[in-house]
Amino acid sequence: MQSTARTSNGPEAPQKPERCVIVVDESLPPGKASNAAAVVAFTLGQRHGHIVGAPLREHDGTSHPGLIPVGIPVLKATTLQLSELRHKSLPHCDVVDFPVQGQATTDYGAFLNAVETYRGDGLRYLAVGLIGPRNKVGKLVGGFSLFA
Repeated sequence: MQSTARTSNGPEAPQKPERCVIVVDESLPPGKASNAAAVVAFTLGQRHGHIVGAPLREHDGTSHPGLIPVGIPVLKATTLQLSELRHKSLPHCDVVDFPVQGQATTDYGAFLNAVETYRGDGLRYLAVGLIGPRNKVGKLVGGFSLFA
């Protein structure tokens, strides 16, 4: 998982309107696709806390955690398209990627070790999440359709 928009205190605050999108391998069954999107979304939310909205409050004062006030489309792509998207996005956005090894084990140490055996373009991805300038992200994902 890599970022190009981080400072020593975390990701930079947005300068312009941002867009958040997650692209998932179209060949995944629904459960695995949902898991991949959730893993990426959780990490994007942690890295970009500024995109979480104010807490929701009921009339009686009951409070609910804030949600992200912008849409987060979950799109689909081929394995090759995911790798290309990741590569093309790195200079323009914060990228959170989820390598296939992440669903091969429930042991995070084994996941780390499995990824460590690969170099650059050798990794394949189940999902790629992007946060960046609205126009840049739109151009990067414009050809993908919704995961259904």
